[in-house]
Amino acid sequence: MSTPDIGRVSVLTIALGLASVLPAAAQPTVSPVTLKAPDGITLKASYYSPGKPGPGLVLLHQCNRDRTAWVAFAKAASARGYHVIAPDYRGYGESGGHPYTAIPVQEQRAVVVEKWPGDVDAAFSWLLSQQGVDKDRIGAAGASCGVNQSALLARRHPEVKTVMLLSGGVTPEGREYLRQSPWLPVLAAASRDDGTTLEDMRWILGWSSNPANRLVEYSAAGHGTDMFGVEQALQPLMLDWLDAHLRNAPAKPTTSSTPARPSPVMEFWTALTQPGGATKARQLYDDAKKRNPKVVLFPEGEVNTFGYQLLQEDKPDDAIVVFQMNVDAYPQSANTYDSLSDAYVAARKPAEAVRFAEKALQVLAADRRLPEELKTAIRESAEKKIRELRKF
Repeated sequence: MSTPDIGRVSVLTIALGLASVLPAAAQPTVSPVTLKAPDGITLKASYYSPGKPGPGLVLLHQCNRDRTAWVAFAKAASARGYHVIAPDYRGYGESGGHPYTAIPVQEQRAVVVEKWPGDVDAAFSWLLSQQGVDKDRIGAAGASCGVNQSALLARRHPEVKTVMLLSGGVTPEGREYLRQSPWLPVLAAASRDDGTTLEDMRWILGWSSNPANRLVEYSAAGHGTDMFGVEQALQPLMLDWLDAHLRNAPAKPTTSSTPARPSPVMEFWTALTQPGGATKARQLYDDAKKRNPKVVLFPEGEVNTFGYQLLQEDKPDDAIVVFQMNVDAYPQSANTYDSLSDAYVAARKPAEAVRFAEKALQVLAADRRLPEELKTAIRESAEKKIRELRKF
């Protein structure tokens, strides 16, 4: 029979004794939260508490999901010490209000623009009221339609020190905020199989001149928080970003509203929106492409909209320059050729109008990405121009 090691037994006894009297380490918990929107609508959210002081994080879902899309990420963030709130917008999940998808399309935009910011602010204010939340270190993350809501939340509340944007777009107000806030670090992620989303995210980052900005690109990961299920590295990457740019070194807002050196995106759009600026914008586009063939100075839809504004202002020559840039940037889009054809119609140049309408039909025949409804609209537009112009 061996003799017990008295020293080891004593140490073990002391350790077990201390474990029985010391408080257990704080464990993350999740709790349901009931909020009130400014207009009285009842909202539901989930609060993930790390059980100790730490930074705060607001998670905003995409329009084809609800707050549960963020569950795995929220739990992981809470385990790292972040206080997390994930609300349902009105009309989603457990929140009150008319179901968003049942609202007439013409009314949906009003809900998004006029009501959702108040919903998001209700969740934000509740989070900041919780004990242990570091009010000087708040982050926001949004997926799809949550991207713009995250940018606008940061615009309204300087406590937000970083934003993480997944597969979405930003309104002019959000873009202007990014332009005026070069101190704000931005992480963006998107996938090539998600339409033009990757190009859109690259363009959005172009409005911010923070050197820490990062774009994460995937090939076939899908849309928004759906990317988590395909690319397992995305969640830890985002958490590491939060640690680096929020927990360890939160950004400090500056009073300067203009970066010392505008990005190519800013320079391009500043030129384009000036009276008679189409030609200068075209030169900037050509120069930028020579320096970096992959540069994205604009999404197709934004320039297309601007071109039609020029047509409404009776400036067909400028519109031709703008639409031609869109064709050069997005040669696989039938819509760009059809729009350029419209500009030549307005400029009373029927031969060119017919040529680009025919090109639109040619490209359209090979397009497998566009919804059938949009393909039909482009086809009818191009065919109508060809029929009418060939009469002369």
